[in-house]
Amino acid sequence: MPDESKLKQHKYLSWLGKYLHEPNLWHLNRKSVARAFFVGLFCAFLPIPLQMLVAAVIATVVRSNLPISVSLVWLTNPFTMPPIFYFNYLVGHFLIGDSGSSIHFEMSMEFLESSLSHIWWPLLLGSVLSGLFFGVVGFFTIHGLWTWNVNHNWKKRNLRNK
Repeated sequence: MPDESKLKQHKYLSWLGKYLHEPNLWHLNRKSVARAFFVGLFCAFLPIPLQMLVAAVIATVVRSNLPISVSLVWLTNPFTMPPIFYFNYLVGHFLIGDSGSSIHFEMSMEFLESSLSHIWWPLLLGSVLSGLFFGVVGFFTIHGLWTWNVNHNWKKRNLRNK
């Protein structure tokens, strides 16, 4: 975790002012971590540059844990981007139901440049919906596991004290 006080005093981050003083941005608690999983997973599925910056801005607005939100964006890295974005395209293509255009997919920059005008809408739709889906799944999974863990530890503590 980055040093909170150094980030608050950083000259390029001073414009964020009071927003960097929000405790949920830096502390690990059930709500901020669950929100961070939603933000990070949602942004990871977006086919845009600067996903980390988008995740940081959203994390600041919704008061989720900032380091976790930004770190989860790296789910999509140079190795995982092609299959994830292809999956997103297939989801969007399925939902639009555009059976008239059959595009032969290739992993090359030439393919991307020549067919971007045909694939952008299904890719964007599939990415947003996949991001929302996996973000919600991540949110409820972390929220549930955290709650279960706290309850489990309380039960163990009560059994030891008897």
